[in-house]
Amino acid sequence: MKILHLPPAVSDTERPVPRWATRLAYALPWLLLPSCLWRLPFAFHFEMGQIHDREMPELWLSIPYVLTLSVLSEVIAILAIGLVRGWGEVVPRWIPFLGGKPVRPMAAVVPAVAGGLILTALFSSIPLGDGRQLTAYGVVENVAYVNKGWETLATICVTPIALWGPIVITLGIAYHRRHKVTKA
Repeated sequence: MKILHLPPAVSDTERPVPRWATRLAYALPWLLLPSCLWRLPFAFHFEMGQIHDREMPELWLSIPYVLTLSVLSEVIAILAIGLVRGWGEVVPRWIPFLGGKPVRPMAAVVPAVAGGLILTALFSSIPLGDGRQLTAYGVVENVAYVNKGWETLATICVTPIALWGPIVITLGIAYHRRHKVTKA
């Protein structure tokens, strides 16, 4: 069986980036988009089929919070693309004081891996078997839905966010391996 080695997908980096890493980095914002879109109706107090026994915050509080959370999630996901592009190796010239300077590899790797670990802890849960789940925040009750359709839609939209942390860790490790100095 002959294995075909494809050239790197992007040529603006110092060392070749594996195609899988480039694809993974560019897929990440798209992977998070369903959860960001799922979140938006909550800003306007549309419950998306969820049954709550608590009162929703005022509209003037919920709209900026939800919009900021969704936009910030996407911006942070887009930053992961820097781990496979040249602007993750040399600071873009338009950034004051730092523009044009090389990025030290550990200045990219440490935040990527640490952030990935935090994201993994935040968006992972362990079922306890009694209908509750253990999360980074502690034990939380499962949300009830008016029917299975809403629950299925929520699962489809929100589940991919659990991959965010592991993807960022993987990209950070790939970045580190590409920039590791080999001793002769």
